[in-house]
Amino acid sequence: MAVLSILKFPDPRLHTVAKPVTQVDERIRQLAKDMGDTMYEANGVGLAATQVDQHIRMIVVDVSETRDQLQVFINPEIIGQSMEKKEWEEGCLSVPEVYDVVTRPDRVRVRAMDLDGKTFEVEADELLAVCLQHEIDHLNGKVFVQHLSNLKQNRIKTKIKKQQAVK
Repeated sequence: MAVLSILKFPDPRLHTVAKPVTQVDERIRQLAKDMGDTMYEANGVGLAATQVDQHIRMIVVDVSETRDQLQVFINPEIIGQSMEKKEWEEGCLSVPEVYDVVTRPDRVRVRAMDLDGKTFEVEADELLAVCLQHEIDHLNGKVFVQHLSNLKQNRIKTKIKKQQAVK
């Protein structure tokens, strides 16, 4: 089990746009396993490679109750989304102890590759839809707090600086 270090907001590396994975090899499979271990250890439901300072287009997700259904999405892209929107309270492993409501499309269709390099598509709603959109945002250099007002973003930055000063 390898637990990786998670970048914390407002680290500028979180705003790096990830590059596509060109070959699914053992290095990618090991990174996916390590990302899963890291996500589970941090008690999260999703993690993007960007968050562990690997700027490639890969995310891991597990929204199951049993926490044993890790899904890996390589080069994920949203290829469809509902017009209906839904509000969800989101948090982020890169923004610890901060939760706020974000409005996103209610349903999405995502195309990606699996660990064998095979393309697949998934229709998602509820928590899985939110999680996929949140993690794909990371790959595009966007942290969920950027969906919030400037006032809220500044409050979050101040709160995090205070937390870091205590440590």
